[in-house]
Amino acid sequence: MFGRTAAQLVREVNNDDQHIRRFNYDLFDKVIAEIQEHFQQVTTIMEKGQEENEDGQITSVDENYNGAVIHHQSILRNKRCLLAYMYHRANRLQRLRWQLGAVLPEDVKGLLHPSEKEFVKSYSEALSSYMTKLDIDLTVDITPPKDPYIQVRVLDNIGEVLLGDQSTSLVRNSIHFVKRSEAETLISQGLLEEFTG
Repeated sequence: MFGRTAAQLVREVNNDDQHIRRFNYDLFDKVIAEIQEHFQQVTTIMEKGQEENEDGQITSVDENYNGAVIHHQSILRNKRCLLAYMYHRANRLQRLRWQLGAVLPEDVKGLLHPSEKEFVKSYSEALSSYMTKLDIDLTVDITPPKDPYIQVRVLDNIGEVLLGDQSTSLVRNSIHFVKRSEAETLISQGLLEEFTG
C-alpha cells in the first residue's frame, strides 16, 4: 500500500514528544526509494501517453491518466511525511538547544543525522550571534515570572527606600506590593522575602 512506510516514520516521531530517537535511516531511505519508484511510474505513463498522441489518436481522457495522478499524489504525500519527520526533529533539537545549552551531550549527538548536527551547529551560532548583538543571555531564565509585581515581607528595619518613583518606609514585618525587579536586589541581600501567604 502506498505511503505506509512514510506514515510509519511520522508515527515514530509523534510517539515520543519529550525525547529524540535515533534517526531512522532505514525507513527514511525506503520512503525515498518509494518516491523514486513512483516517479519512474509517472515518467513511464507520461511517455506512453505522448507516444499515443503522436500517432494521431485524439483522446479526451487518457486511460492512464488516473494511474499517473495516483503515483503523483503518492509522491507528494511521501514528501510531506519526510518533511514532517524532519520538521519535528528540528523543533526538538531547537528545544534541546534552549534546555541544554550550546553543546549537546555525546549521547544525543549519536542519535542525529549529519545534516541535523550541522543544523544544531548553525542554529546555535545564530542564537549566540543574536544574543551577543543584544548583549543579553536569553537562555538564563526561559520561563517568564508569573507576575511583574510581588508581595514582600520586610525582615529587618531598612528605613526609607526609593522604590520606583516614590519613597517607601520599609519597617520590620511590614508587607508591601512592589515590582519584582526592584525587590530582587533586596531579596538577594536578605532584607526582604517573597510573601506567599
